[in-house]
Amino acid sequence: MTPEILARITLARAERDLSDRARAAVGTAAAAVSPTERIRAARRSRQLVNEIVDLTVLVAALAGTPWEEIAQSLSRRDPGTVEAEYADAVAAWKAMSREELVAAAAVGAQGLDAWYVRHREDYDPAEENPVADLLNLD
Repeated sequence: MTPEILARITLARAERDLSDRARAAVGTAAAAVSPTERIRAARRSRQLVNEIVDLTVLVAALAGTPWEEIAQSLSRRDPGTVEAEYADAVAAWKAMSREELVAAAAVGAQGLDAWYVRHREDYDPAEENPVADLLNLD
């Protein structure tokens, strides 16, 4: 188990949460919901998107992607600034023990796979265990 694999599983959880939030928002399109409630829901979606971006950067950094490439992908000019912004998170993930990584990764992987299969569309990858398969990459 590596920090990158755990980060990819954590990223999958965040992506699932965003998808569920978006589906719920569609379901309330005709509901009598106050503008304040709709704005708060949209802000929470935006927070999840920001979390997904941060986790995606973390995954890339843990995989050894050069900071120049990460900065360019973020439309940022200074790779050093981007690296500094993520330095603490990268260090914290790298500092996790193997036991911590394995325990954290095992939580919910099968549930994420079941969620994916349940919500998969015809045009999505036909994987049955897209998250649990990460546990076999080590």
